[in-house]
Amino acid sequence: MALLKHPQLPLLVLLIASMLAMGSSNKDFQKGSENWGFGFNYTNWPPRHPNPTQSSRRIIVGGSDNWRFGSNYTEWARKSSPFFFNDTLVFKYDPPSENNTHPHSVYLLPNLWSFITCDLRWAKQVAKTNQGAGEGFEFVLNKWKPYYFACGESNGFHCKNGMKFFAMPLFRWY
Repeated sequence: MALLKHPQLPLLVLLIASMLAMGSSNKDFQKGSENWGFGFNYTNWPPRHPNPTQSSRRIIVGGSDNWRFGSNYTEWARKSSPFFFNDTLVFKYDPPSENNTHPHSVYLLPNLWSFITCDLRWAKQVAKTNQGAGEGFEFVLNKWKPYYFACGESNGFHCKNGMKFFAMPLFRWY
């Protein structure tokens, strides 16, 4: 009965499970605690540390399809993950024109609930409709936190139809 009062609960559980699954795809996570520098095996002491200077990637959002309506970016992010600290996401999209009457933008949503519901009221616009042309708009994942991205055009219609994804950058370990 409680699930009927909160129909978003199964989606929330699925998103959390997905985040944990993506986190576990880190190669050092899969090797077990003996490689983390704690537990009973001290052969790797001192523990490994994050290496923020290791080369970062430049990732085009959507791959060769770019940032466009009709793509499932949650699926794209799942296939493109894991994302790492200091990776750069590049949003490429056509600016508004006579031929392009459905422009795109990039918004950063403040939390998971806003992401799930495509609630743009508290979102921050990080790229306007004309910033995706040419080399595209670049966004660096420079904090260890979940980033929730969405297209903010058409009053959330684009977001509700798949133009959204989240990225939780992981640290590279050496």
